[in-house]
Amino acid sequence: MTVSLSKSALINDAKVSITGSKSESNRLLLLKALYPEIEISNLSNSDDSQLMTRALQSDSNLKDIHHAGTAMRFLTAYYAIQSGKEIVLTGSKRMKERPIKVLVDALNAIGASIDYVENEGYPPLRIAGSNNLKESVSIKANVSSQYISALLLIAAKLPKGLTLTLEGTITSIPYIKMTLSLLEQLGIKYAFENNVIRIEPLKSLQKSRELVVESDWSSASYFYSLIALSKVGTKISLSSYKENSLQGDSVLAKLYRNFGVETTFIDHSIVLEKVTVPRRLSVQFDLIEAPDIAQTIAVTSAGLGMGCTLTGLHTLKIKETDRLVALKNELKKFGADISVTDDTLYLQPCQALESNVSVSTYNDHRMAMAFAPLALVTDLKIDDADVVSKSYPDFWQDLIKIGVAVTES
Repeated sequence: MTVSLSKSALINDAKVSITGSKSESNRLLLLKALYPEIEISNLSNSDDSQLMTRALQSDSNLKDIHHAGTAMRFLTAYYAIQSGKEIVLTGSKRMKERPIKVLVDALNAIGASIDYVENEGYPPLRIAGSNNLKESVSIKANVSSQYISALLLIAAKLPKGLTLTLEGTITSIPYIKMTLSLLEQLGIKYAFENNVIRIEPLKSLQKSRELVVESDWSSASYFYSLIALSKVGTKISLSSYKENSLQGDSVLAKLYRNFGVETTFIDHSIVLEKVTVPRRLSVQFDLIEAPDIAQTIAVTSAGLGMGCTLTGLHTLKIKETDRLVALKNELKKFGADISVTDDTLYLQPCQALESNVSVSTYNDHRMAMAFAPLALVTDLKIDDADVVSKSYPDFWQDLIKIGVAVTES
């Protein structure tokens, strides 16, 4: 569907409840499959988490995870240790274009049996499970932290645990630390020194554990953008969040001060308030540890007439689409002066945005949601708007609740 967004103003002091983090949820779903004693509360209602759940619960030897990239990486590792079970793991057309060789090479190096069904280095994969994998392996650390997390999630189930050596600059360290923190909450012992992570073996949990998933900070980013584009004094409350979050995208609270937004933690909620009009013409952020908020920040900057230089974005080229190229294409429609390299985005300050632009989403949920806040500045349309279900199915309904004029066209 296509949605039309008319220039709007937010309802002050509105409240929004956001479901659990997709990143935490998918990690815990895999851990629950390995350790059934786990109980999980506030799971994400995203497509990705539902696809992950269905794949784990299905008895079929063909596992189709469609467009769920996290599920592809995590399930590759999971089925590699399911002794006596052989499956084919596949996905959408775009999934078959997303590389997975780094992870497959690491798993095969410790004794897994994974073959490519179609093209070398890409899904679909044929996986024959084994429970007799070796205890040490090296992996490139500058491609995707999800490859590393996939190995860490299964590590304690290996006969002797796992020693993982990370080669090169580590990408998205907060996501690795999130994985390690969840393991620690289950009683799994680990050490992370220099570029080496050691996970001790743990066959089963001593007692049941209930873990509550924090709400998704990536989803919160779009509300930070909405507040940044609002008039001074506008407030909104989001639940449920923790000040000591495991999620790397919680850096939003710090970064959005540059756009005049202040964050206050009250009980299990955050209150976002536009406290000042930013005076800087441009901002510069290294997003190596939080690349998923790059689209939101770029659009916020454009909406405020500011420029930005965003670095550390090399992983965006292997997401649902090449997000750097997609951002360049769509922001140019609004009249923005923007250029990109393999890992950097440069946006020049602009005075006014074009109106009635149709934004293409490239089958990418974050493209749809990142551009939506521009409704506080200009009229626009979002094509293929239901793509938001991948991570935030209630997104458009929540925007309507807080005063954004959204109509399906």
